[in-house]
Parts: sequence; structure tokens; C-alpha cells
Amino acid sequence: MRKGHRTASATMAVMVVAGLPVAACESPVPFYPPGQGSPDDPVVGLGGHAPYLQSPSPHRRSAPDSATSETTAREGAAAGAAGMASAGAGLPVTGGVYTATRPGLIDPAVRRLPARLYVPNGRDGTVDVVDLRTLKVTARLHVGGVPRRIVTSWDLRRLWVTDARGGTVVPVSPRTGRRGRSVRLGDRGGRLYFTPDGSEALVLAGRQRQIDVRDPHTMRPRGRMALPCAGAEHADFSATGTFMVASCTPSGRMVRVDPALREVTGTLALPRGSAPGSVRLAPDGRTFYVADHARAGVWTIDSIAFTVTGFVPTRPGAYGLTFSRDSRRLFVLGTGTLSVVDLAAGRATSHWRLPGGGSPEPGGVSADGTELWLCEPRTGMTYALSTQTGRLVRTLRVGGVPQGMVVHPQPGRHSLGGTSIFR
Repeated sequence: MRKGHRTASATMAVMVVAGLPVAACESPVPFYPPGQGSPDDPVVGLGGHAPYLQSPSPHRRSAPDSATSETTAREGAAAGAAGMASAGAGLPVTGGVYTATRPGLIDPAVRRLPARLYVPNGRDGTVDVVDLRTLKVTARLHVGGVPRRIVTSWDLRRLWVTDARGGTVVPVSPRTGRRGRSVRLGDRGGRLYFTPDGSEALVLAGRQRQIDVRDPHTMRPRGRMALPCAGAEHADFSATGTFMVASCTPSGRMVRVDPALREVTGTLALPRGSAPGSVRLAPDGRTFYVADHARAGVWTIDSIAFTVTGFVPTRPGAYGLTFSRDSRRLFVLGTGTLSVVDLAAGRATSHWRLPGGGSPEPGGVSADGTELWLCEPRTGMTYALSTQTGRLVRTLRVGGVPQGMVVHPQPGRHSLGGTSIFR
């Protein structure tokens, strides 16, 4: 080898070695803010303005002893509370739990789809598809049975329509409108959720006091977990995704579940007379908010210690929880009222009267965060409120009995199911 070549090679080797520490700290893929990069760049779907850590492996971890499990749960929850991700949490390096759900952060898998409102009609076995720009019904999907609610799949590519009469779910493609074969769940009131890593679907079969574990793509059964209380329907996951917290309304208890181990790891009895409902994790990962229609407010539960830390009074009949798109406010649906809880202040700062009163069902916040969509089965009214003023900004009637609707697509990397829970 000639001297010049040896010198060039040596110089190159030094540059490579010197560059290793820097490369190890950089994102493994190029990152682009919303609106930049190619339309199909996968980074856009991650959201936020910071690189992400490696996603967790879908393979199950081995069952640790109880002391190790408790330590892991505490450390994981603490990491989530600080907005930092441990090596395998798949969370943003900086920012809160809902960093990826900010306005405009639509995943590439659904970013080219037009904004639609999918409204189940509990009377004639159809789902009306409404264009959110024109409020015109663009399609009517025949799914059969009595469609009760719609849940977005973990990968955002399909919608699962639950049947309140037959206890089944039907997959529907939001891209083509085609429906797949219905799958029997066994519990007509079962609520559908997905583990944060997308490896499993969880059906809260409250009547059977269990959680059915299923394949997230085919809904074929994989197993089940027994619950210590009946009536479990509402749930959310910890910041690191290692456990789920569900509410048992009839008994006034909360239950903590480890989906990977398929075990109940804790129970919490709320004060006597409580009737817990909707559950949502706070943006900082430290607290679970739990709506209580009997107590007319929201309980706060420490996500690490799994203990009650406080109560936020709202209005009678508090039952539904939805975060604003900037994660600074919590909308609490009550009987005839929508209360707004300022998370920094820790109290309700506004109470907006709902048009027509009643107890509407939440349908989700619009992708830009300006509208909160609700539907009232009693009156057949579907409408949107301004998330800034609470004023009625849009209304429409699709016929029949509207219920359990969903706005699609929405910002986020994936769906956890439930009532429009995205991360």
C-alpha cells in the first residue's frame, strides 16, 4: 500500500472512532417536524420535536419475584412521572405522556385519510361516516347487529365496531369502508383495549369478572385474567405501559393489572359510596384521574403508590374524561354539564352547560384540538363544542340512535382503545 493511502486510511479510522460516541447519542433515523420530510417518512408518526428511544420488544418478560416486580413498577412509574423513558419504554426522551398527540402529529399510516366522524346507529345496524369539513354523510356502513361503540385499532389502520346485542366486534377499514368477519367476544358490554406495545388486545368483560386476552389483529382468544370485582369497563395504562388500572363501578374499587404476567397486582377501595367510571392517566404520568358520578367529581390516585391523593369536585353525574389537545385541561362530562379542570391549578375553573342537557357520550377531540365532539342517544343529536369557550359550534343529525362515535384519524403513534385513548 502506498504511503498516501495508508495515511488516508489511518485518518479515516480516527474519524470513525472519534465519531462513535456522538453517533450513539443521536436518533437512529432522521427526524422531521410536522410538514417537513417526505409524505411517507415514518418519523412523522412519532410526533414531538425530540428523538425517540427504541420501542419495547413484544416478547414477554419472565415473571420476577414480588420484590423485584414492585421495584420495577415503582422505577418505571417514576420514570414516566418525570417525563423520561427507561431503555425500552418507547416514550419520548422529553415531554409528557401525550407528547405524540399534539395537533398535526398524524401517523403516516392514516395521514392521507380525510377527517371523518364515525357514528354508530344503535337502531339499524349501520355506521354513518361524516365528513368533518362539510358535515355531510359520505357513506353508510352496514355492520349488522346493534353497533354500540367504535374503537381504533392499535396500529390506527382499522376500526373495531362492537355489537351490543350479539357481543361481537366487526373490523372496518377507514380507507376502503370494507368490513371483515365479526368475532364473538362473549360479553355484550365488554370494553376493548390494547397493550401499549400492541402485542395484545384486552377485553374488559365486567359481567364475567375477568379480562379476556386476545390477538390484536384477529381477536382470537389467548387467555384470560380473573378480576376480584365485577363491572370493570374503564381503564388506562401507566406511563411505561407495564400495568393497567381499571375501575369496578358497582363495588367502588380500583384494580391494578399486569398484562404481561396476566395477574392482578393490587386493589384499591375508594371511600364509601363511590362509583368510579372513566380512568385517564395524567400527562406527567404521576396520577390517575377517575371520574365518580356518585360523588360528583374526580378522584386522583398516585400511580406509583396506588393510593388516593385527593378529590376534585366538578358537577353531578361526572362520568367521562377527555384531555385537551395541549394536555393542560381535563374535560369532565357530567349530567347536563361539561366541567373544565385546570391540571396546574388542580381544580375546576369552568362549568359549561350542555345543549339539551342529558348525558352525552364522548366522541373525541378534533385533530387540531379546537372541538370536542359529543353525541346524545336520547335526542339523536351529534354536536361539537369549542374547547376554548364551551359554545356550541356545530351540530348534525344522522338518524337513529347515535352513540359511541369516534373522530378518525387523530394524532398519536398508536391507540390504546377505550374511549379514544392515544399515546
